[in-house]
Amino acid sequence: MSKIALITGASRGIGAALAREFAQTGYNLSLCCRNSKEDLFALKKQLEETYHVEVMTSIGDIGEFSFVENMISETLQHFGHINVLVNNAGISHIGLLSDMSVEEWNTILNINLSSAFYTSKLVIPNMLKLGSGKIINISSVWGNVGASCEVAYSACKGGINSFTKALGKELAPSNIQVNAIACGCIDTSMNACFSEEERQELADEIPAGRFGQPEEVAKLALQLVDGNNYLTSQIITLDGGWI
Repeated sequence: MSKIALITGASRGIGAALAREFAQTGYNLSLCCRNSKEDLFALKKQLEETYHVEVMTSIGDIGEFSFVENMISETLQHFGHINVLVNNAGISHIGLLSDMSVEEWNTILNINLSSAFYTSKLVIPNMLKLGSGKIINISSVWGNVGASCEVAYSACKGGINSFTKALGKELAPSNIQVNAIACGCIDTSMNACFSEEERQELADEIPAGRFGQPEEVAKLALQLVDGNNYLTSQIITLDGGWI
């Protein structure tokens, strides 16, 4: 039976690194993104030509249940099953909570937190039929400790952490493992708002002395998928000793 992984927010950064890591180990993929259609199509072409895997792509808002429902239905119709779900899609919002609009709050909540509910709800029945499955949630250290001027983002990632712990317990009797990676400063476009001076100051605060790379997150995710089935409901921090 072929191995199938569904990865959200896969057009660039951590998502694209995840797609490459899983493709080179033989996974066929279902990938989605919201805005970066050209990047996603270029990634699909690269993965199919380099690793000779099959890649489905979907463009839409992962914070909308109807989009997720259609994407997963099409994935299951095409591939027949989903072995791995990686909830990676996310957006950031920097600013004072008192200046944040209700619309901005709902948007970040839907994309960063509700999407994990949507995808998990729709994938779990298939995993139950298979008798196995892995769900990996990409979280953040701000979900562990919170960050000033990133209250909504921190709340979402804190929710993802609790979601992971609870769902892992719920699904453990069914041989489905649920874990999360709480990322520190990873060198992606999400951190493009920092100047070079600010980036260096931030790197100096990290005991490892540098930002993490998206490929390091992807390798850890694959280790969680291929590793010990007794490991579940865990929030694994990948931050170079920062927090």
